[in-house]
Amino acid sequence: MRVSAKSDYALRALIEITQRWVANDPSVVSAEELSRAQGIPHGFLQGILADLRRAGILASQRGQSGGWKLAVDPNEISVADVMRAVDGPIVSISGVRPESVAYNERAVVLQRVWIAARASLRDVLEHTTLIDLAKNKLPAGVERRSRDEDAWQARVPGS
Repeated sequence: MRVSAKSDYALRALIEITQRWVANDPSVVSAEELSRAQGIPHGFLQGILADLRRAGILASQRGQSGGWKLAVDPNEISVADVMRAVDGPIVSISGVRPESVAYNERAVVLQRVWIAARASLRDVLEHTTLIDLAKNKLPAGVERRSRDEDAWQARVPGS
Protein backbone atom coordinates (compact mmCIF):
# COMPACT_ATOMS: atom_id res chain seq x y z
CA MET A 1 0.00 0.00 0.00
CA ARG A 2 1.21 3.48 -0.82
CA VAL A 3 -0.18 6.44 1.08
CA SER A 4 -0.44 9.41 -1.25
CA ALA A 5 0.72 12.92 -0.38
CA LYS A 6 -2.96 13.94 -0.61
CA SER A 7 -3.99 11.51 2.13
CA ASP A 8 -1.02 12.40 4.31
CA TYR A 9 -1.61 16.15 3.93
CA ALA A 10 -5.37 15.77 4.46
CA LEU A 11 -4.84 13.90 7.71
CA ARG A 12 -2.22 16.36 8.95
CA ALA A 13 -4.52 19.31 8.25
CA LEU A 14 -7.43 17.54 9.94
CA ILE A 15 -5.33 16.82 13.04
CA GLU A 16 -4.73 20.60 13.32
CA ILE A 17 -8.43 21.36 12.95
CA THR A 18 -9.49 18.55 15.31
CA GLN A 19 -7.09 19.66 18.03
CA ARG A 20 -8.91 23.01 18.05
CA TRP A 21 -12.25 21.19 18.23
CA VAL A 22 -10.97 19.20 21.23
CA ALA A 23 -9.93 22.47 22.91
CA ASN A 24 -13.44 23.92 22.30
CA ASP A 25 -11.95 26.61 20.04
CA PRO A 26 -14.89 27.65 17.85
CA SER A 27 -12.77 29.61 15.36
CA VAL A 28 -12.25 28.49 11.82
CA VAL A 29 -8.74 27.81 10.55
CA SER A 30 -7.42 29.42 7.39
CA ALA A 31 -5.75 27.33 4.72
CA GLU A 32 -2.67 29.55 5.14
CA GLU A 33 -2.49 28.69 8.83
CA LEU A 34 -2.88 24.97 8.14
CA SER A 35 -0.25 25.19 5.42
CA ARG A 36 2.25 26.87 7.74
CA ALA A 37 1.52 24.61 10.72
CA GLN A 38 2.10 21.41 8.77
CA GLY A 39 4.44 22.51 5.99
CA ILE A 40 1.91 21.67 3.28
CA PRO A 41 2.11 23.50 -0.06
CA HIS A 42 -0.77 26.02 0.05
CA GLY A 43 -2.07 25.47 -3.49
CA PHE A 44 -2.11 21.70 -3.06
CA LEU A 45 -3.83 22.04 0.31
CA GLN A 46 -6.63 24.17 -1.18
CA GLY A 47 -7.64 21.29 -3.46
CA ILE A 48 -7.49 18.80 -0.61
CA LEU A 49 -9.68 20.98 1.60
CA ALA A 50 -12.21 21.27 -1.23
CA ASP A 51 -12.26 17.44 -1.55
CA LEU A 52 -12.90 17.17 2.20
CA ARG A 53 -15.72 19.71 1.94
CA ARG A 54 -17.35 17.76 -0.92
CA ALA A 55 -17.12 14.62 1.22
CA GLY A 56 -18.93 16.37 4.09
CA ILE A 57 -15.94 16.22 6.44
CA LEU A 58 -15.19 19.95 6.44
CA ALA A 59 -17.27 23.09 6.14
CA SER A 60 -15.93 26.35 4.81
CA GLN A 61 -16.67 29.87 5.91
CA ARG A 62 -16.12 32.76 3.50
CA GLY A 63 -15.06 36.27 4.26
CA GLN A 64 -12.37 38.15 6.15
CA SER A 65 -12.47 35.71 9.05
CA GLY A 66 -13.11 32.74 6.79
CA GLY A 67 -11.55 29.35 6.92
CA TRP A 68 -12.28 25.72 7.62
CA LYS A 69 -13.93 23.75 10.40
CA LEU A 70 -15.20 20.24 10.93
CA ALA A 71 -18.64 19.57 9.49
CA VAL A 72 -19.24 16.52 11.71
CA ASP A 73 -18.06 15.14 15.04
CA PRO A 74 -14.46 13.92 14.61
CA ASN A 75 -15.30 10.80 16.60
CA GLU A 76 -17.30 9.78 13.51
CA ILE A 77 -14.52 10.36 10.96
CA SER A 78 -12.02 7.55 10.41
CA VAL A 79 -8.66 7.67 8.70
CA ALA A 80 -10.24 5.49 6.00
CA ASP A 81 -13.01 8.08 5.46
CA VAL A 82 -10.41 10.78 4.87
CA MET A 83 -8.35 8.64 2.52
CA ARG A 84 -11.42 7.70 0.50
CA ALA A 85 -12.47 11.36 0.31
CA VAL A 86 -9.20 12.47 -1.27
CA ASP A 87 -7.98 9.33 -3.08
CA GLY A 88 -10.92 6.99 -3.62
CA PRO A 89 -10.96 3.31 -2.63
CA ILE A 90 -8.43 2.13 -0.05
CA VAL A 91 -7.41 -0.83 -2.24
CA SER A 92 -7.70 -1.02 -5.99
CA ILE A 93 -5.99 -3.05 -8.65
CA SER A 94 -5.32 -0.94 -11.72
CA GLY A 95 -8.20 1.31 -10.67
CA VAL A 96 -10.65 -1.54 -10.05
CA ARG A 97 -11.94 -2.62 -6.64
CA PRO A 98 -10.68 -6.09 -5.68
CA GLU A 99 -14.13 -7.70 -5.69
CA SER A 100 -14.56 -6.63 -9.33
CA VAL A 101 -11.21 -7.84 -10.68
CA ALA A 102 -11.47 -10.74 -13.10
CA TYR A 103 -8.70 -13.35 -13.34
CA ASN A 104 -8.39 -16.63 -15.15
CA GLU A 105 -8.58 -19.81 -13.07
CA ARG A 106 -4.79 -19.97 -12.57
CA ALA A 107 -4.58 -16.49 -11.01
CA VAL A 108 -7.99 -16.16 -9.32
CA VAL A 109 -6.31 -16.77 -5.94
CA LEU A 110 -4.90 -13.22 -6.21
CA GLN A 111 -8.37 -11.79 -5.77
CA ARG A 112 -8.58 -13.41 -2.33
CA VAL A 113 -5.16 -11.95 -1.44
CA TRP A 114 -6.35 -8.43 -2.40
CA ILE A 115 -9.58 -8.88 -0.43
CA ALA A 116 -7.65 -10.07 2.64
CA ALA A 117 -5.22 -7.16 2.34
CA ARG A 118 -8.13 -4.73 2.19
CA ALA A 119 -9.68 -6.30 5.29
CA SER A 120 -6.40 -5.89 7.18
CA LEU A 121 -6.10 -2.25 6.16
CA ARG A 122 -9.70 -1.60 7.14
CA ASP A 123 -9.00 -3.08 10.57
CA VAL A 124 -6.56 -0.25 11.24
CA LEU A 125 -7.84 2.62 9.10
CA GLU A 126 -11.55 2.32 9.89
CA HIS A 127 -11.00 1.99 13.63
CA THR A 128 -8.74 5.03 13.99
CA THR A 129 -10.60 8.34 14.17
CA LEU A 130 -9.59 11.97 13.94
CA ILE A 131 -10.08 12.23 17.71
CA ASP A 132 -7.58 9.39 18.20
CA LEU A 133 -5.04 11.24 16.07
CA ALA A 134 -5.68 14.65 17.66
CA LYS A 135 -5.30 13.19 21.16
CA ASN A 136 -2.30 11.06 20.14
CA LYS A 137 -4.08 8.00 21.58
CA LEU A 138 -4.57 5.14 19.15
CA PRO A 139 -7.08 2.30 19.60
CA ALA A 140 -5.52 -0.59 21.54
CA GLY A 141 -5.19 -2.91 18.54
CA VAL A 142 -3.58 -0.22 16.40
CA GLU A 143 -1.26 0.80 19.23
CA ARG A 144 -0.23 -2.83 19.74
CA ARG A 145 0.57 -3.22 16.04
CA SER A 146 2.56 0.02 16.01
CA ARG A 147 4.69 -1.14 18.94
CA ASP A 148 5.59 -4.44 17.27
CA GLU A 149 9.31 -4.19 16.52
CA ASP A 150 8.90 -6.20 13.32
CA ALA A 151 6.42 -3.63 12.00
CA TRP A 152 9.19 -1.01 12.01
CA GLN A 153 11.56 -3.12 9.91
CA ALA A 154 11.82 -2.31 6.22
CA ARG A 155 11.65 -5.28 3.88
CA VAL A 156 13.34 -5.60 0.52
CA PRO A 157 12.66 -8.24 -2.12
CA GLY A 158 14.22 -11.54 -1.17
CA SER A 159 14.40 -10.88 2.58
